[in-house]
Amino acid sequence: MDDKSIVELFWQRSERAIPESQNKYNSYCTSIAFGILGSREDAEECVNDTWMRAWNSIPDNRPSKLSVFLGKITRNISIDRYRKNTSLKNNGGQFSVCLDELAECTGNDENLTDDIVWKDIIDRFLGSLKNSSREVFMYRYWYMFSVDEIAWQCDMTKGAVKMSLQRTRKALKDFLEREGFTI
Repeated sequence: MDDKSIVELFWQRSERAIPESQNKYNSYCTSIAFGILGSREDAEECVNDTWMRAWNSIPDNRPSKLSVFLGKITRNISIDRYRKNTSLKNNGGQFSVCLDELAECTGNDENLTDDIVWKDIIDRFLGSLKNSSREVFMYRYWYMFSVDEIAWQCDMTKGAVKMSLQRTRKALKDFLEREGFTI
């Protein structure tokens, strides 16, 4: 079933919307949640929560890209779960590693805490990258894949992935400094 039809099922409040979403996007959402959490059980719970949150929010929204909409919901739920788990001293996933890596190049300029400013800057930065660098960057910092997973996904060596990420982080730092942010 195509995305437009699935969104229409949500709008009609048809119970078929959730199984159709699961059939099409369960693996995608699970990979996002697992990348953040590092636990299959937690990832499955977050993905199940994704369907309920989508059910509750789609009548107010009509997403133009269902995969992005569901992926963002899954990511937000997973990050909340990660924060809860780490406050309970349960460690796992790539989330903290990715945040530490990004902290090197983003610093702590208070303007970067504004989501709208941050989104605009990242969009412009990503638009300046070659497709391969952008893909590796997104796998690492959006999907929170491990270096091993990125290497497999992109048919690269782990060393090549690490070098790409290092160069892209440096490019991000330079980009932010050119934009006037304090790093």
